[in-house]
Amino acid sequence: MDSATTTSIETPAGTTSLRRVDGAKDSDAPRITATVQNGKGNGHGAGTGEKRTFALKRYRHVTAIHSQSRPSTLSHDATAPPSFLGFRNLMVIVLVVGNLRLVIENMQKYGNLICLTCHDFRRQDLILGFALYILVPCHLFIAYTFEWYAAKQARISRAQSIGRGGSSSPTEDQQAKFETTWRSIRAAHLLNTTLALAFHSWVVYFHVFHPLIGTITELHVIIMYMKVVSYALTNRDLRHAYLHPVKGELAILPELYATCPYPQNITMGNLTYFWWAPTLVYQPVYPRSGDIRWVFVMKRLGEVVCLSVFIWFCSAQYAAPVLWNSLDKIDHLDLVSIVERLLKLSTISLVIWLAGFFALFQSALNALAEIMRFGDRSFYDAWWNSAGLGDYWRLWNKPVYQFMKRHIFSPLIGRGWNMTLASIAVFFVSAVLHELLVGIPTKNIIGVAFMGMIIQIPLIWITRIFEKMKGPNGHLIGNCIFWVSFTILGQPFAALIYFYAWQAKYGSVAKQMALNQRPA
Repeated sequence: MDSATTTSIETPAGTTSLRRVDGAKDSDAPRITATVQNGKGNGHGAGTGEKRTFALKRYRHVTAIHSQSRPSTLSHDATAPPSFLGFRNLMVIVLVVGNLRLVIENMQKYGNLICLTCHDFRRQDLILGFALYILVPCHLFIAYTFEWYAAKQARISRAQSIGRGGSSSPTEDQQAKFETTWRSIRAAHLLNTTLALAFHSWVVYFHVFHPLIGTITELHVIIMYMKVVSYALTNRDLRHAYLHPVKGELAILPELYATCPYPQNITMGNLTYFWWAPTLVYQPVYPRSGDIRWVFVMKRLGEVVCLSVFIWFCSAQYAAPVLWNSLDKIDHLDLVSIVERLLKLSTISLVIWLAGFFALFQSALNALAEIMRFGDRSFYDAWWNSAGLGDYWRLWNKPVYQFMKRHIFSPLIGRGWNMTLASIAVFFVSAVLHELLVGIPTKNIIGVAFMGMIIQIPLIWITRIFEKMKGPNGHLIGNCIFWVSFTILGQPFAALIYFYAWQAKYGSVAKQMALNQRPA
């Protein structure tokens, strides 16, 4: 008596029934029959339910497994690059677990270092910081008076030129008059901005003790300085095109500016918008977004608050102990221990920097742009994929990059400078601003921030070789050089040096040096 087992399988062709039948005789091997029922119509709208029965061949151990030539998955000659998603997940897990171990070790070793009331904000620092914050816009509006006067003179000159029936092309006398007026306006702007920067830096250096308040104040006045420079240079070109509307001058003006031509843009409202706009480059008109999404604004501000608390927690609980424990190593020039401190500080400094980057460029600037209805919100690009240092400086801080390119690099190229010298000039200006931003609040103008920017020039030249290499290897090597220089040789080293310099001047190192110098 035969026994049978039937299994139904759904296939694209219909329903397939597999039936295994055991033979009654020993010589009969088990056989499998397949019945396919086709559910499709016969072309006349009716399903025929056609059935086909055939026998499957018995499996044999001669199937060709190795039927073609194939490279290994990780070989260079593989037909398609493999996905490393699993390895990425593994690296994230290892990173989380490794840092979790450091968290536990930190809590066991130091305990809770967070103290809400333990701060050294002096009342004088708060008052001076607030006063300087209020004073900074005053210099911006002084610049407005200069441009208002220049626009008034431009209207008079334009009316006189039209009344005399003069041509649109400037004569030698008109060009000389324009250059004389511009030199006077430029001198007034430089005096205004230089006095502002010098006065604020002097107050911060000698009278504001807390580095955080000093940094915020110094950053604010540097932003004002750059905005005034952009405001003056842009209006200079707009004024020239207004006085001499030849085809060449008018052709370089973007169509966007037609809605607010010079001198209609010289108004208090226009300048106030530029003051608050999240950009360092002045334009009479910016692309604008629709209605303000207040829910979006609150989410971004919530991110700023949460990330600020996170940065404060990481700085107090993790970065501070590493910095304190590095003082004696630096004092005795223990190079091996200094390298160990650098490597230990690199992780937490990178976490703090990434959190600060997201808080500023993604959260704060987007919140400000939404409130100001500022349409162009490309504050950064994918700098983390940079194939070299040159890509990084072009992508990570686009407001500063756009300012440097528009007002320093491109004008120098237009004057006949080659790209190398123009790039050196850009990094020199950036190095000076970085030294002011770091050295003034920490009371240590020691040139570390300045040299950190200058040394970027040879690093850019080195990594440019890998940027031009064909294939993925060049990009990979350049990206690795960028991350190593960024996470180990850059920020941690600068943090160690400035922290030691601060302590040598005001903290425990200074006290120890005083004790060592005391006569026995």
